[in-house]
This record gives sequence, structure tokens and C-alpha cells, in this order.
Amino acid sequence: MSKMINCKTCGAEIAASAKTCPSCGGKNKKPIFKRWWFILIVLVVIIGALASGGNKAKNTTDESQETTNTSTANASKDEPKQEKAKDTTKDTKDNVPKEYQSALKKADTYANQMNLSKKGLYEQLTSDAGEKFPTEAAQYAVDNVKADWKKNALAKAKIYQNEMNMSKSAIHDQLVSDAGEKFTEEEAQYAVSNLEN
Repeated sequence: MSKMINCKTCGAEIAASAKTCPSCGGKNKKPIFKRWWFILIVLVVIIGALASGGNKAKNTTDESQETTNTSTANASKDEPKQEKAKDTTKDTKDNVPKEYQSALKKADTYANQMNLSKKGLYEQLTSDAGEKFPTEAAQYAVDNVKADWKKNALAKAKIYQNEMNMSKSAIHDQLVSDAGEKFTEEEAQYAVSNLEN
């Protein structure tokens, strides 16, 4: 016998496999975390995080060795100047609130691993269903994240072309739609122009 669930619209008991409720006609949608595209995005983020984590550890080791060698060589020459440079860097970072820094880190993940548009990124950072950052922190993050928005639009377009078999016209509409990816017309045009024929 089929597993039974309650309809999200009217509360009537229906089969879990039913597409619509026989009582009210409401759609029986899967929760977002059970949809194939959500799982794909989560896997891409995890793989990206693991890959970048290994590179960061190696780069950090190389940079710390280089910094140690450089500071040892310069220690006898410029002791006062070196101290002043350290204080300035610390002050600059201290002037940016922690929440703004956190928003920027999240923005980097969304922009460079999930290929969101600038507008989509802002909405993700401020949304109650997203990261819930204050608008000022989200705007700071969007303004300061290093991202190639045209490259992001092209990456999304390739997913729509290769995995969802959409036409170029439909891809363009999805890229610029407010209910879709929210890219600018210029970014969407670049993406569609650079898709494979």
C-alpha cells in the first residue's frame, strides 16, 4: 500500500505519490531539499569547498614561509615602518563589522561556486528563506565580492542547455526573469551568445 501524507493545502490524507490532491486539487510538491537540482547544487558547493580548502591550506603554508623569510630579511632595516603597516591593516579590518565580513564570505560562495547573479545574490543574502543579513551588510557584500557576472550567467546557461535541454530563447528568458536567475540583459545576451550551437 502506498505511503499516505496530509495535503499541504487542505490537510486531507492523500498518497505520497499523488501529483495533486483529489479533494482540493492542490499540487503535492516535493520539499525543496528533495528536488534533484537542489541536491546537485549542494554537491557542487561541497565539492568546491573541499577543493578550495585543500588549495587554501597549501597556499597559506607557502605564504607564511614567504612572509617569514621576507620579514626576517627586512627586520633590521625597517622596524618602525613595518609596525606602522601592520597597525593600518588591522585598523582597516576592524572598521568593517563582523556581520559585513560574514556576508562577504557568504557572497563569495554564492557568486563564485553557485554562479548567482548580482540581484539574485542580494536577495539570497537578505531573504528570510536565505541568509537573513541586514540590507546594509548584504549591499556591502554585493559591492565588494569579486565575481564575473557574465561568466556566472554563462555557467547557468550551460546548465539549462545541457541538463534541461532548453532552447536559447528559453534560456535567455530564464536568465533575465525576476522569477528566474535575475541577470541583466547584457549578461544574459553574453551567455546565450557563447553557448555551443
